[in-house]
Amino acid sequence: MSPEYLGLILLAALLSGIFVGFPIAFTLIILALVFGYIGFGGIVFDLMVFQTIGMMKEETLAAVPLFIFMGHVLERAGLMERLFRSFQFILAPVRGSLYLGVLLTATIFATATGIIGASVTVMGLMAAPVMIKAGYDAKLSAGVIAAGGTLGILIPPSVMLVVMGPVLGVSVIQLFAAAIIPGVLLSTLYMVYAMARSFINPKLGPPLPLEERATSFWQIAKEFVGGIVPLGAIIFAALGSIIFGLATPTEAAAMGAFGACVLTALYGRLTLPVVREAAHKTLQTSSMVLFLAVASNVYGAVFTRLGTGTMIANGLLALPVPPLVLMAMLMGVIFLLGWPLEWPAIVLIFLPIFLPVVQGLKVDLVWFGTLVAVNLQTAFLSPPVAMAAYYLKAVAPKWELREIYRGMFDFMILQVIGLALVFFFPQVALWLPGVLFGR
Repeated sequence: MSPEYLGLILLAALLSGIFVGFPIAFTLIILALVFGYIGFGGIVFDLMVFQTIGMMKEETLAAVPLFIFMGHVLERAGLMERLFRSFQFILAPVRGSLYLGVLLTATIFATATGIIGASVTVMGLMAAPVMIKAGYDAKLSAGVIAAGGTLGILIPPSVMLVVMGPVLGVSVIQLFAAAIIPGVLLSTLYMVYAMARSFINPKLGPPLPLEERATSFWQIAKEFVGGIVPLGAIIFAALGSIIFGLATPTEAAAMGAFGACVLTALYGRLTLPVVREAAHKTLQTSSMVLFLAVASNVYGAVFTRLGTGTMIANGLLALPVPPLVLMAMLMGVIFLLGWPLEWPAIVLIFLPIFLPVVQGLKVDLVWFGTLVAVNLQTAFLSPPVAMAAYYLKAVAPKWELREIYRGMFDFMILQVIGLALVFFFPQVALWLPGVLFGR
């Protein structure tokens, strides 16, 4: 059997193992070693060592645990609650004010944290009871909270973009710049949709009752300044320093994590249990991502050495279809993979397989990375996995899971529209990197 076809069997075995439910990282390593040994002998063990050392030398990946830690600490600082309360007071007389308040809060907070589980959970805890009390529609409320909470996976400093940069071989800083406008675009689509439905049908989002409104202008100003000014400092430390070339992603992540600790301490919430829990969650998430990164790197090296990646790329490039159609096909595959798989598996396992095809099409890799990021955001809102639904259900038990799914479906359609806009108008993603870095 030729090595190329052995690689196809390797790919089929991986997909079978994933869908059966085996742990992905161990499946990757075991399959890589077994098929690598069959394909080219004991050299596979040397390959595994060199690939692991090479991955661990990637300095950018050190930003992953720092950004995750920053997000978990900020979750405990209470900034999101203060920011949401200020928007709640400011917008109280407006129909659908809570929808708009949730989305504005989620968008601003997404620029300070690159994780989504914490965002959806906190948004659900603080907004769901208020929405239920105000008589807001359960489906639309669930969709707004879930969609807003997932913006953190796209809007910088996104952990997904930090991991994606080395995989694609592009600058994480340029990926950050490219993702800002698509992230704001998606947020705007969500706001327009939620507010339009509220104005068409006031029962979906009535104005807040008088007892839920602020008693004075100073109360509004105090909540808003207390929420936005400290968060603005963190955003500049973590994101502004990267975009303006003042720090590398790893340095900015360290600044952001330190700033989050200082801020939480000033609010009197930086206790030993809080630090311990944030560190524990950081260890869990970053260990999963980085171990998967090493395993997928070994698997990818074996897959490439067998020649299967080149064979697949040549076969796809030989199809009698225009480049945009081929790109659309790749986006369709990634969209479908997002249903059963989470983003680390797709970015670390399947992107390296698709990369030779994209390079053969002479496509801008920053644009491609942004497309993938927008595409993968739909994974959190698309059944049957849709992790955002389970995060929200855990903190809003009064909402049925079917209501949450139904509400998220509308926003998944909006995400597809946003993906189409970035796909057909590449400058949506490439304009800001061009302005900042002269691309």
